[in-house]
Amino acid sequence: MSTAAHSCQSQSAPISVSFEFFPPADAAMEATLWRSLERLAPLAPGFVSVTYGADGSTRERTHSIVTRIQRRTTLTGAPHLTCIDASRAEILDIARSYWDEGIRHLVALRGDPPRGQGAHRPHAAGFAYASDLVAGLAALAPFDISVAAYPEVHPEAASAEADLDNLRRKIDAGASRAITQFFYDTDVYLRFRDRCAAAGVQAPIVPGILPITRFAQVLRFARACGASIPHWLHERFAGLDEDEETRRLIAASVAIEQVQALKRHGVREFHFYTLNRAELTYAICHALGLRPLAQVAGAACADAPA
Repeated sequence: MSTAAHSCQSQSAPISVSFEFFPPADAAMEATLWRSLERLAPLAPGFVSVTYGADGSTRERTHSIVTRIQRRTTLTGAPHLTCIDASRAEILDIARSYWDEGIRHLVALRGDPPRGQGAHRPHAAGFAYASDLVAGLAALAPFDISVAAYPEVHPEAASAEADLDNLRRKIDAGASRAITQFFYDTDVYLRFRDRCAAAGVQAPIVPGILPITRFAQVLRFARACGASIPHWLHERFAGLDEDEETRRLIAASVAIEQVQALKRHGVREFHFYTLNRAELTYAICHALGLRPLAQVAGAACADAPA
């Protein structure tokens, strides 16, 4: 296919999205989660993922939320699974129980070590790395598996080349797609996508989009995962710590500019880190051209907590 034909095809291809949520810690946060799911469900996401805590501490809450999504809504639930603090047998038992619940999509991650542990130390009887976890899950059942990718290199990687090799191992082990860590410099993603293609990584590299609700929070996230925050973004949010309304408008503008730029470069699949809030994500999806589908509107989350 010629470059022109490919460009024409990609520009007309439909947009698909997925959304990430985290398990709520209390009743108020749970109500917010279900309201957000209800708001976003009519956009017909490919899946909605639910995270573990950094040290796997929210495993039971993750399982509870995902199974409720799967049983009681029109949405496709996708639990995160990590290698942290569990044996191979334990992890595969969890995956088997998900399969028995009708859950076919998993997000497979190495996971972060518990606070205070320092560097990652694999469980003696566990999966050492995400590529091992993906291979184990793929051998268990034909799951649709998403994995993580780092456009600006994982903080623990020896080099950009080693990090890319690790991504390739995860794809070769059976992953269907890679979802990137968040970024705000579009060129960072585009260069990474090109490097993946040059390295023979055939799976989709889905950009992870983090709408900015609180700039200080994003700065903390960025320090933890090695993401850069451009100087122009600091300037956009300067002086707005106490001005929530303006912050929200600026955040929407930044994210819409970002996804529109990616769309111009042929990106047609986006993953949103919602932080359990729907407003910004819904607005960004609207700007991408997504509209509610009548057949799912109002069907999801009908029995969610009031």
